[in-house]
Amino acid sequence: MLLWEYDCGMPPTPTTNDIFSAIAEPNRRELVSLLARRGPMAVGDIVEATELSQSSVSKHLGVLLEVGVVSVDRQGKQRIYKLEAAELKSVYDWAKGFEALWDHQLARIKARAESRAAAARKNN
Repeated sequence: MLLWEYDCGMPPTPTTNDIFSAIAEPNRRELVSLLARRGPMAVGDIVEATELSQSSVSKHLGVLLEVGVVSVDRQGKQRIYKLEAAELKSVYDWAKGFEALWDHQLARIKARAESRAAAARKNN
């Protein structure tokens, strides 16, 4: 979203034309995870595996298809959706930039826990 949109009083417009916006929605992340775990699935099977309606699943798959996270193969009357995991690499690359922060935090938590455990052993 551009800052000038706020300055001129225009409401923000939702966009799902990039992978980050597409996977920002929790139901779409659920569909991505489901396809990652189970492999290619028909829409009906996806509906059964989630608590989403057929129309909601179709809508979310359409967004994921638009950004390339899933592909679709028609088999008779069924549409089989498949995760295109390589398309998620840009998300991984972006998130990986924060890995050092996570490692640092985990190291601090581990050190604090070990220090408290040592103090507890000393007091007992």
